[in-house]
Formats: sequence, structure tokens, C-alpha cells
Amino acid sequence: MNIKTITPEQTYPVRHNILRPNQTIEDCHFPGDHEPDTFHLGAFIGEELISIASFYKEKHPDLDGLVHYRLRGMATLENFRKEKAGSSLLARGEEILKQRKCDLWWCNARTGVAGYYKKIGLQENGEVFELFGIGPHIVMYKKLL
Repeated sequence: MNIKTITPEQTYPVRHNILRPNQTIEDCHFPGDHEPDTFHLGAFIGEELISIASFYKEKHPDLDGLVHYRLRGMATLENFRKEKAGSSLLARGEEILKQRKCDLWWCNARTGVAGYYKKIGLQENGEVFELFGIGPHIVMYKKLL
């Protein structure tokens, strides 16, 4: 498996397929995708993009720290979920975040995958909330520095 920086446009088909299949491809374009502090990572097997993660410089108002990044749009194609692509992307993302002096990263995690995030060191913050058309989520975070 190879982890590489990718363009926002490369993330859209996977976001659409896995995260927002009942919405349009345009709904997979997130605000901040092209901001200079944003970066997108992809996991490849051969030439096939199997997993994605996007990181946005965005402070969460309820969490401590000086430099926050938000994880959004993390997804792995179903046939590759046993390949550890997601954890590989997050490990590489954390290396980059530490280089950028980020002290905390966070995400709005789907409740169905909160257990996965807990296993890799994230903590929950607050109560479960509903994202319209997507489902129940909870804020999760991980301190880095």
C-alpha cells in the first residue's frame, strides 16, 4: 500500500460512493477543500485509490489547544476494509500534523465507527447529534503534542 497526497477532486468519487451515495457528487465538494492549509491523503494499492482522508485547519470551539485540524471525508472502499488503509492514512496524517505544530485533531464521527476511532486513541466530546441526511455523529478528538 502506498500513501500519497492527492487532490480534492480525487476524493470526490470515494466520498460519493461511501459517504454520500444518496446525494449528488457536488455534495461531496466540502468547503475548504482548496484552502492552502488543507491536505488530502489517499491510500493506493497499485494504481487503485482505496481510501481517503482530508484534513482542514479548523479550530473546534469546545476543545483546548492552539492549532486544530479537522478530519473530514474519511472513507475506505468496502472490498479493502481489512487492509488497514484507514489507520495508515491517519498515521501519515498525524506525521504531517505534528510537522505543522498541530496539537489536536478532531472529527464529527459517525456513531457506527466511534469504536474504531476509540481504538486508535480518540476521545468523545459532548453528546450524539444528527447531521441531516447523513445520520448520528459524535465529536471525537486526539491530542498530539
